[in-house]
Amino acid sequence: MPFLRWLKIGADSVAVLLLAAMFCSFMLQIIFRYIFNHPLSWTLEACLITWLWTVFWGCGLLLRDQDHVRFDILYLAAPRKLRRLMAGLAAIVFLVAHAVSLPATADYIAFMKIESSSSLKIRLDYIFGIYLLFMVGVLGRYLWRLVQIIRDQDFETGITHSAEHYSE
Repeated sequence: MPFLRWLKIGADSVAVLLLAAMFCSFMLQIIFRYIFNHPLSWTLEACLITWLWTVFWGCGLLLRDQDHVRFDILYLAAPRKLRRLMAGLAAIVFLVAHAVSLPATADYIAFMKIESSSSLKIRLDYIFGIYLLFMVGVLGRYLWRLVQIIRDQDFETGITHSAEHYSE
């Protein structure tokens, strides 16, 4: 497990670096626009790219299931066996939808190499390539979730099953 821990630390570090780059670009934008009266065009683009990468990096690799927004009123009201079935079906739907759309997504991202960003001149396939990593992360997460459901392991980590949690 130490290897997985180092991977998590590395992934967290990448997210921190992305947020730091976005913050520095934002501060440069403010300084050059309002102090020097000479706005920089590339800083806005840098902020947008780092934000895009931060969101897809974080959602695809860092967030746990319990960190995501859920609409689970019916799910929590169901008995455990039905919840297991619902969770299994949801995992299968996510897996199939992402697996089916993966080749077309990869093809479109590869096609975007003909375009580049307006200020920084970064090829768009590099910018939007993070979405493929996000999709692979989602596929991995839901494949692992399906394995847990099939094994009847603790697939409901982080889910509160009673109203007592909400009244505290």
